Amino acid sequence: MATKTFNIDKAHTDVIFATKHMMVTTVRGKFGSVDGTLNLDVENPIASSGTFTVDVASLNTGVDQRDAHLRSADFFDVERYPTMTFTSTKVVSKGGNDYQVTGDLTIRDVAKPVTFEVEYLGLYTAMNGTQRVGFHATGRINREDFGLTWNVALESGGWLVGKEIKIEIDVAAEEVVAAATEAAATA
Repeated sequence: MATKTFNIDKAHTDVIFATKHMMVTTVRGKFGSVDGTLNLDVENPIASSGTFTVDVASLNTGVDQRDAHLRSADFFDVERYPTMTFTSTKVVSKGGNDYQVTGDLTIRDVAKPVTFEVEYLGLYTAMNGTQRVGFHATGRINREDFGLTWNVALESGGWLVGKEIKIEIDVAAEEVVAAATEAAATA
């Protein structure tokens, strides 16, 4: 199988984040708008690559006031930096369906290398005849590495917002079919 291109299925892809609040509780949120492309080589997965774009304004933690603060200049500053991106640079097999995918994560125009642990969930043919693929990925970043430094010291010690952000991504993608192939299939 040669490398095939897949577009992110926005309806079935989730980007979830979590961090500590006041040192003892966890706040979770989700970005509702994700786009991207995978160039997948099933026979030689380490030759695969991908690029993802997240609409930062689409974040949702379930609390409007907190979401507005996260969108403000104190954190993501969505007016100046409306998207964050990840572009893979290296895929390493860990055996079986497990991989490490390293790439450049850009938040607020700051790009840093980040590695995700990725599980390949499989490939199947959908009812419309296109192939679909799924992945589950996890990773961690230090938000301060990307200029997200706002915080408040707690009287009891520690910080209001944790520095470490846990990221969990479920990706579903659909094969891109050339218009001519699509037309022939529907004729």
